[in-house]
Amino acid sequence: MDILSLIGVVLAFGAIVGGNWIEGGHLGSLLNGPALMIVLGGSLGAVLLQTPLPAFMRSLRMVGGVFMPPKRPLAPTIKNMVEWSQRARKEGLLGLEDVMEKEADPFVRKGLQLLVDGSEPETIRQVLEVELENREHLDLQAAKVYEAMGGYTPTIGIIGAVMGLIHVMQNLADPEKLGGGIATAFVATIYGVGLANLFLLPLANKLKSLVRRDSQYRALVIEGIVAIAEGENPRNIEAKLQGFLH
Repeated sequence: MDILSLIGVVLAFGAIVGGNWIEGGHLGSLLNGPALMIVLGGSLGAVLLQTPLPAFMRSLRMVGGVFMPPKRPLAPTIKNMVEWSQRARKEGLLGLEDVMEKEADPFVRKGLQLLVDGSEPETIRQVLEVELENREHLDLQAAKVYEAMGGYTPTIGIIGAVMGLIHVMQNLADPEKLGGGIATAFVATIYGVGLANLFLLPLANKLKSLVRRDSQYRALVIEGIVAIAEGENPRNIEAKLQGFLH
């Protein structure tokens, strides 16, 4: 559990609701179904229009990682690389076959498979770097879905405000209907600006940081496996990979 993400969401929305309560307002004044429909529906529709289906589905799968990020432990991975290099020097690359079969990470397992198959170091690097770059591209494209939605919601909120004011102007002769239109106008603006700046844009930036962390982990794996393929000294491999920790 990423406690900072949870605290951030609670603090951001809690501050808005708490500030409204301190000023004498009540929660009901911030709840408006038509305004929420306009902002969320309009923003989602715009995002769906510009986003390929695979990227949108990927963005839905990734959002859970903000609160439950995948573990990418660099130090234990370095330790594993050093142990594998020592084993390869003693038993040969085929000695890593049982390690490969037990490895849970598909990316690491693929690298080990290339090692066991006797692939050239440059070939191993090229194959793994293509996968790294493609994965990074797809993940960043998915993260930009929330960034785009955060760009649309304030504008859609303004559209909701204008629609509320139009409703007000059409019912000037009927004071009982003015309240609903005015509420929609102001609350739609709050929803648009609030969702963008308190949730969607921070969410997009957090996902991008997770993508960069994942790429760093994969770059470490590539350097370690290539070094093993080149037969480097385990101490040199450890010294090289330690640079990823700083």
